[in-house]
Amino acid sequence: MYGRSTAAEPAAAMALSGVRVLELAGLAPAPLCGMILADFGAQVVRVDRLSQSAAASAHGDGRRERSDRAVSPAGLWRSRGCPSPGVTPSLEPWRSRGCVMERLGLGPEVLLQENPRLIYARLTGFGQTGKYAKSAGHDINYLALSGVLSKLGRKNENPYAPVNLLADFAGGGVMCALGIVIALFERARSGRGQVIDASMVEGVAYLSSFLWKSQNLGLWSRPRGENLLDGGAPFYEIYRTSDGKFMAVGAIEPKFYNQLIKGLGLNLDELPAQMSFSDWPEMKKKFASIFAQKTQAEWCSIFDSTDACVTPVLSFQDAASHPHNKERSSFIKNDQGEMSPRPAPVLSRTPGVPSCDRDPFIGEHTEEILLEYGFTKQEIDKLHSDKAIELKDIKANL
Repeated sequence: MYGRSTAAEPAAAMALSGVRVLELAGLAPAPLCGMILADFGAQVVRVDRLSQSAAASAHGDGRRERSDRAVSPAGLWRSRGCPSPGVTPSLEPWRSRGCVMERLGLGPEVLLQENPRLIYARLTGFGQTGKYAKSAGHDINYLALSGVLSKLGRKNENPYAPVNLLADFAGGGVMCALGIVIALFERARSGRGQVIDASMVEGVAYLSSFLWKSQNLGLWSRPRGENLLDGGAPFYEIYRTSDGKFMAVGAIEPKFYNQLIKGLGLNLDELPAQMSFSDWPEMKKKFASIFAQKTQAEWCSIFDSTDACVTPVLSFQDAASHPHNKERSSFIKNDQGEMSPRPAPVLSRTPGVPSCDRDPFIGEHTEEILLEYGFTKQEIDKLHSDKAIELKDIKANL
């Protein structure tokens, strides 16, 4: 009942079936991590603070909600409140050690003594130690400290932080999920759990390993925005079409570049050499002028059957309806008609199964979950009257 399943793919067949996760509610990176684990079969329960908005996180689907006080007695969490010993990664998204969980008596040192198989994941921006460990921050700050932000941006402009995908979600949520899966794999051999210190700074830095290890290859020898892959090259750029849309060009290799030139109606022999850096600015102007003469659809009709590495820049709506994505069922629709990406990557035997249900409301499953953990109805009513837990009766609101 925690994880996702369909009649075609029962939960028992999923890769993380049997794994139970207690997710302590936080901002977007932690819910993404929980969503990934739930998508591949883990049974995830999210514990929210009281008096939050009734609207769930954007990544809440596939999990059940339980709402407790963050400052409630440790016994509410531990005695019967925690999932069964030996199988539970715990996902905690609050700054550095000692800020919240240690004050509750629920830090990893305590819980690992009680349950040596526990996998305790701590997902934070700056990590559990270091000068900034107790500091607040957001994606742009983690990008800045990792060194990655210095590489992002156009020529003669300030560094540019894209939407918060890199540090928050890739370096944070995805890397944390990877750490949990790695720890689960190791536990199968050793029988022992461990603590995961998932820092978004370090996660996004690790993602940028190619940038670090290619420093001596000449790929980044020019100022930002003038290199091969950062907007300097005319054949690795985005161009506006006559209907105000865009085409993405990534024709790096000569054989692909030749097809780009052909599709643009140009003669390769009449152009400067592809890697003539000094000619790149003028070539970008030439390409931009040509792309502006046709619509996006017209350019697609020219390049779709080639290896020129030219593709349309699609809106979310267009991406969901694009023939390639539709053929692969890359996007799925929930019961409310909302589109979202299906779980990736695709596993041949035990694929992730997306939930098509609406996102749960905070406190919607509190009573159901506590009953499963052994609390009586009377005990739950007492906790509710003491304002230690929050219950939300969805049926009463219908």
